[in-house]
Amino acid sequence: MNDESAVQIGALVPLTRPGWAEAGQHLLAGLELAVREVNDAGGIAGRPLELVVRDTAADPQKAAAAVDELARLGVAAVVGEYHSVVARAAAAQADAIGLPFLCSSAVLDALTEQPTEWVARLSPPQSRGWQIYAEFLLSSGRSRIAIAAQPSVYWASGIRILRDYLTPRGGDVIEVDPEAVCDELVTNGAAALLLLVGHPQPAVSIVQAVRHDQRLTDVLIGAPAGQPEFAEWAALLGDDGAGIPFLRYLPERLSPLGAQVETALREQLAQPPSFVAFEGYDTITVLADVLRSHGVDRARIADAWPRVAVEGTRGKIQFSRTPGISVWQWAWPPVQVVDRDPARPDHFRILHTG
Repeated sequence: MNDESAVQIGALVPLTRPGWAEAGQHLLAGLELAVREVNDAGGIAGRPLELVVRDTAADPQKAAAAVDELARLGVAAVVGEYHSVVARAAAAQADAIGLPFLCSSAVLDALTEQPTEWVARLSPPQSRGWQIYAEFLLSSGRSRIAIAAQPSVYWASGIRILRDYLTPRGGDVIEVDPEAVCDELVTNGAAALLLLVGHPQPAVSIVQAVRHDQRLTDVLIGAPAGQPEFAEWAALLGDDGAGIPFLRYLPERLSPLGAQVETALREQLAQPPSFVAFEGYDTITVLADVLRSHGVDRARIADAWPRVAVEGTRGKIQFSRTPGISVWQWAWPPVQVVDRDPARPDHFRILHTG
């Protein structure tokens, strides 16, 4: 294969602070593994696939500028991004300039203000995942829920989803001050505290404060956005980081392809791969199939989203129009509520599936 004829794909990933760099590393590992496998199998009509990586650092303006730059460089499409607010900026720019964007890992329902043909998404929309999390809370007997949240479109959307689901079912959602969590939990008699805050801080400090307050031994701490998925969480919190349920987008049992990819990712990362790494792998698997079938013309790539039918690591991937979602959406990725096992914090327990 001649590198000069490479099919270039732009990749948006958070690799530096304030971005969630560990998530970015896992996302990139999945993208890179799949690119290597595509090239080992002959590439795209004999042309190698090449990633052109840009670090978004969780900055929406930086992401939008990267989309512009990648378009000028001639990429066939853009993939990736973990942070929802950043992905929204990238999606808006991709839509505006006519560049296909396959979003790997961001969940905010409204990735674009208006329906678009240019953007497709692999991760489940926030409304689906967070409703399943709310189901879990009720099924575990916890209906009075306190939320410690920082200002963000993403966190505000999460609060709205939880409140809309829990309130009609007898639940109660109370917002508490992240800097005075313990006293407010006692005052409000909350059965659970959900962390809708940044990682590692203030999430780590809040967990430590609640865990070591004798008044709050029965309060469940939850982190629907997935902070406990990554090794940094366990390293910073140790035993305090176990027993904190979060959302993970994996099936109960991996397919043979998923198991094979898990082994390769584990070797590449030198640690167990997160669901974000699988999302990265599946992104390239889907896009490579589109490129083989429809070529590298941007408009033809975007036209192909509704015709995708690809076996990924987590099931058969197909895109459709979903009510309330403005992009082509995989309906539906698997959703689990899991936590780190208090008896073995390096192992995960599946608590609920949806």
